[in-house]
Amino acid sequence: MTYTKRQIKINHWPEKKDKEKEKYPKNSETIKLIVLTLLLSFSICFLFLILHFPFTTEFTASIPRKCYHNFTVYVYDLPKEFNIGILQNCRHLNIYTNMCPHVANNGLGQPLYRSGRTSWFATHQFIAEMIFHARVKNHPCRTCEPNNADIFYVPFYGGLYASSVFREQNLTNRDELAVRLVDYISGQRWWKRSNGRDHFLAIGRTAWDFMRSSDTDDFGANMLMQMPRVKNMSVLTVERQPWKGDNHFGIPYPSYFHPYTSAEMVTWQDKMRRVDRPNLFSFVGGPRKGLEKAAIRDKLIKQCAESSHCELLKCENGGSRCHDPMTVLGVMARSRFCLQAPGDSYTRRSTFDAMLAGCIPVFFSPHTMYTQYLWYLPDDKRSYSVFMDEKNNTHIEQELLRISESEVVQMRETVIDLIPSVTYAHPNATNYDLPDAVDVALEALAKQARDKVVVSL
Repeated sequence: MTYTKRQIKINHWPEKKDKEKEKYPKNSETIKLIVLTLLLSFSICFLFLILHFPFTTEFTASIPRKCYHNFTVYVYDLPKEFNIGILQNCRHLNIYTNMCPHVANNGLGQPLYRSGRTSWFATHQFIAEMIFHARVKNHPCRTCEPNNADIFYVPFYGGLYASSVFREQNLTNRDELAVRLVDYISGQRWWKRSNGRDHFLAIGRTAWDFMRSSDTDDFGANMLMQMPRVKNMSVLTVERQPWKGDNHFGIPYPSYFHPYTSAEMVTWQDKMRRVDRPNLFSFVGGPRKGLEKAAIRDKLIKQCAESSHCELLKCENGGSRCHDPMTVLGVMARSRFCLQAPGDSYTRRSTFDAMLAGCIPVFFSPHTMYTQYLWYLPDDKRSYSVFMDEKNNTHIEQELLRISESEVVQMRETVIDLIPSVTYAHPNATNYDLPDAVDVALEALAKQARDKVVVSL
């Protein structure tokens, strides 16, 4: 907007005495012209900035939001070497791929749509720690006063670091950064309040990568979770150790949808209720070799390929279709049931892709979902999933056909209702009042911390 002489009001300037006005009439006019010129220049510059440097969504984080949760969280401002400093080596954070495109946009990765604001991103499956960090930094329940905090978040990008040192032969070097982190955080004043029991980490890889038990054992990237002080903390991972991980808690793998508003999420849920699903079931995945728990995959691929009621998206030899989010979600959205077999480990990101697509997951191991994500799921497993053990997985199609249409509709509705709580909202989300994956975790951690204090008293 440009200002005209008629639009300019300068009556907020102090009035001069009449004698002064008479004495300096030319000076008064000169001042008016200067003010007018400055305002016009400012307006033109402001318009230029808007047109050529549009405000990004980062500014939405400054919009005040209210804390509707019963907790406060303090975020440690760690030395950069423990989080954002790690990103400087993004080309070598993963031995299989260049992670630079994936760490962009606070870990959301590259936008899937280039025009306008988008909530869809090509998000990497092992990047939850970055998204979690960005969400908590902008969380309305974050406090900058540690004395008032219920829980303390230690934003260590341990998963990204661990994947960068998988091939490091010197095990001491593998552990070096984790050891420095624990020494640093346990020396802080607020650690001593409960010896770290109200502190937590959020890591985007599986717990198995951090459970090396000795200096001679090469299993696992490092021994972070085996360190005594870390065992006092809560550790959030996308896959917990089901038997010995008492302080491990599963959080969802990130999928591709990161909505800015509640309305976006509700619109997506409604779409998944209405979409046509011509396929009884589908499988997205590839075969695995040398893994006993992955042997089921050969059976699933064979049965799906032979069935006229199944859609198979076979992923092998780096097939690009399996890395295209819309292709993957398209297969799942056309299916009533999605087969979720274990792979390199028990859990799969595909499970959360399927739920996002409103597809009922079918599990073949209890550790793919049931023992992992207790904060996020109904107690009644049959309300949102199907389980097939070794005895009844030989005829998958027949087993699924036995489930009545009314049961399928009810199960799908439960899955669709779960989508918000297993989704990571955009870090700069506004007008978003549905609990997302981070909200659920923080609420549970705060309750757990309060319970520990009560027990200790």
